Amino acid sequence: MKKHNFNAGPSILPREVIEKTAQAVLDFQNDGLSILEISHRAKNFQPIVDEAVALFKELLNIPDGYSVIFLGGGASMQFCMVPFNLLEKKAAYLNTGVWAKKAMKEAKGFGEVVEVASSADANYTFIPKDFTIPADADYFHITTNNTIYGTELLKDLDSPVPLVADMSSDIFSRPVDVSKYGIIYGGAQKNLAPAGVTFAIVRNDILGKVSRHIPTMLDYRTHIDNGSMFNTPPVLPIYTALETLRWLKANGGVEGAEKRNIAKAELLYNAIDNSKMFVGTARKEDRSRMNICFVMKEKYKELESEFITFATSKGMVGIKGHRSVGGFRASCYNALPIESVQALIDCMHEFESLHA
Repeated sequence: MKKHNFNAGPSILPREVIEKTAQAVLDFQNDGLSILEISHRAKNFQPIVDEAVALFKELLNIPDGYSVIFLGGGASMQFCMVPFNLLEKKAAYLNTGVWAKKAMKEAKGFGEVVEVASSADANYTFIPKDFTIPADADYFHITTNNTIYGTELLKDLDSPVPLVADMSSDIFSRPVDVSKYGIIYGGAQKNLAPAGVTFAIVRNDILGKVSRHIPTMLDYRTHIDNGSMFNTPPVLPIYTALETLRWLKANGGVEGAEKRNIAKAELLYNAIDNSKMFVGTARKEDRSRMNICFVMKEKYKELESEFITFATSKGMVGIKGHRSVGGFRASCYNALPIESVQALIDCMHEFESLHA
């Protein structure tokens, strides 16, 4: 039976990327060694990092004055690394979900934190609007896509202070005006690579302005100055990231990915909106293309677990919703084909015909 991978993360990767990674694990570049056992200082690994950085810059049109680095620790490490490097007196945060809230909590250990707006009272079913960013803040932090709640900020905000964005789950899913950001960071395990590597796109001129001592490993300048090689980097995930970037470029780049993502989201949301049994959870104007959340209508609530079992029997993987929302979540990252979305819709229709 064909499996349709809707896991929220770690998540689906392009099949050809998995196959090329598997080959590199067995024999990297016909060198007789696995990529798992080569030195990160080997002459044939440095070009991997260099090309990955170059493709980041090409695919996202990153302007001069920015660095791309690969780190460990996941996006959660960035929750403290950002304020370590940027927060002198005050930082502003937009609270749109669990990850934004966790980032905000970490920043409070470094200075004053202002919550400019929140949708917590509505269980994060929308992105707050019409808020004011304090002009005296050291930076303004946003989470562009909220995997748990299925909301997404699909435009690049104008900010009077450096804008910092957690783009763990929507990087490379749409064009981004990088020039509007001071830092963009994210865990790679959604649209880029397996878990184990974190990317950061950093505007160089915002660094070096805080008075505190920054531990060596938590200073962005350490990794920029050493080309992500200050300590042993996560070699395998970086290689997989490169293969994903090559795949993305060969398939129309970020613009091509956005067209496919819009088509997938429209197809599934249309099925949800026209269903007798299912209903979406996020407000329509803020719906995520990456993580589509829906539940049973009140009349059919008791059938939710039965639908999970039914869908699993049809090859759907990872569609159970997060406990904060319940119901179902279809994560439609770049590598998910539209055929999988249609298979889920067919599954929904079949279940509906049996029970609605």
